[in-house]
Amino acid sequence: MSASVELENVCADFGAFRAVDNVSVTIQAGEFFSFLGPSGCGKTTILRMVSGFISPSQGVIRIGGEDMRDARPNQRPTALIFQNLALFPLMPVWENIAFGLEVRGVDKKTRRARAEELLRLVDLPDAADKAVSQLSGGQKQRVAIARALAVEPSVMLLDEPLSALDLKLRQHMRAELRAIQKRTNVTFIYITHDQGEALAMSDRVAVMSQGKLQQVAVPREIYDQPANGFVASFVGENNILSGEIVASEGERGTFRTALGTFSARLGPNLTPTSRLYVRPEHVRLSAEAAGDNSIPVEVTEVAFEGNFISIETRDQNGHRVVSEARNDGKTPIPAIGERLHAVFAAENAVVLADSGDMKAGAH
Repeated sequence: MSASVELENVCADFGAFRAVDNVSVTIQAGEFFSFLGPSGCGKTTILRMVSGFISPSQGVIRIGGEDMRDARPNQRPTALIFQNLALFPLMPVWENIAFGLEVRGVDKKTRRARAEELLRLVDLPDAADKAVSQLSGGQKQRVAIARALAVEPSVMLLDEPLSALDLKLRQHMRAELRAIQKRTNVTFIYITHDQGEALAMSDRVAVMSQGKLQQVAVPREIYDQPANGFVASFVGENNILSGEIVASEGERGTFRTALGTFSARLGPNLTPTSRLYVRPEHVRLSAEAAGDNSIPVEVTEVAFEGNFISIETRDQNGHRVVSEARNDGKTPIPAIGERLHAVFAAENAVVLADSGDMKAGAH
């Protein structure tokens, strides 16, 4: 059984420092939900409050609709997977998985059967009697997941569990974790600073900065419709231009910068310090100026990135503008020193406030 998790006006104070600042969000039962943000933004503190290792300074946490105020960690329907996994090296794999059941007084035959069932679930059917030292990093990860699932939690809490793995294995384990979550239908709350992990695995993502929720939305909305400049710059790459709004009509406006005046979409809650954001994949290089949004540039660097090619250019004042070209063998790649125009459509440029408290969309 999975359970919903509700945080209502939750704060966490450590002396004069507020690590989590008035966070309200509802995580649905059976959802894969990620908290994404830089180190020190409060995401791990939230996980520890949900698990019961830290008590909120203010606010309420409910799991399955039940107030967790007086519930100790072992009284909550949660299981926590730490970054270091914390497997027992002197126990065979099956005993690692069944440890929580042994603590609860379950007999050995039942424990062994449950461990083998879970090993099949995580695609390690022949690992029951192996030593932990015989396992690869990815296999240890799966054993830690199986051990957490053994106690039949309603909510699985994962604190950057893939950070110690190499890139290829991390990408493989993303798919594995997502598949396991969908098979079990357990609510997953995942903590990460890696935008790729959050976007690839999650049903919804909460982006955090300095203890505050900046935006909660499905991955595509987080990427395509960021709520503010912090979300836009943390999730994906951007060309960022400072300036001011000189005209507006509905959701469109005119934004004046040192590179010129551009047409763009207008984001929410704009302030005098708002800036223009354009992702590199939305910038194309053209021999001629085209439309309102065109910047004369000179190519300064071309970097091969595998499936795409990153092209760095600079305008006459030295401002950097980056574009991306698909590595499909058809797109012409410019030469260093070539003079071109960086062109982008108004619908792909957005003016955003630098950051701010999330006004809506948490539930």
